[in-house]
Amino acid sequence: MSVELQPVDIEVFGRLIRVNCPEEQKKDLHEAAEELNQRFQDFKMRTKAIGAEQLVFVIALNLCYELNQEKTKACSFASSMDERMRLLQKTIDDALCDQVSVSKITASPFE
Repeated sequence: MSVELQPVDIEVFGRLIRVNCPEEQKKDLHEAAEELNQRFQDFKMRTKAIGAEQLVFVIALNLCYELNQEKTKACSFASSMDERMRLLQKTIDDALCDQVSVSKITASPFE
């Protein structure tokens, strides 16, 4: 199943750029462009001596750093959830084994 791409015009760093994306992702693309433009403006105001090209690289590096941080958090969270699931499964298994043991002990041989 192929996804049909639509041309979308977005403005990034004061330049109009046409990119193709699925119809259902247009809103997300515009939001990403707005976020990028906001970061550009923020960095531009904080670092007045840096040129536009260097700002783009600094922003790209910051975005990659943030993405790596989020990946690390997600992996850590997934690992933690796996451990919790194993512990929960062990607790359930132990409880079921205890229940079976109790049932065998309390069962009357004359029933």
